[in-house]
Amino acid sequence: MRHFRYLEDAAILRLDTDTCIGCGNCALVCPHRIFVLKEGKAEIIDRGACMECGACATNCPVGAIYVNPDDGCGCAAYIINSWIAKVRGKVPSGCGC
Repeated sequence: MRHFRYLEDAAILRLDTDTCIGCGNCALVCPHRIFVLKEGKAEIIDRGACMECGACATNCPVGAIYVNPDDGCGCAAYIINSWIAKVRGKVPSGCGC
């Protein structure tokens, strides 16, 4: 999935490393493998691959992750629509927001 990206540096994704307890849920649930655990804390390693699906924030037991307040507002939809369009040989038509 590394080849499928939204817009570089556009994701509204924040990680509060002071609050992070290093449980690893974010790394486990992220479909694009944006997070890794280093020295007992989560770290964002590929922000540009974030599609703002919110799985990381939903599964963080201490609320250390903040994602787009609109619960993804089309970013995930844009990526999925892009995949489908590419398979069908078409141009993506947008995210649908």
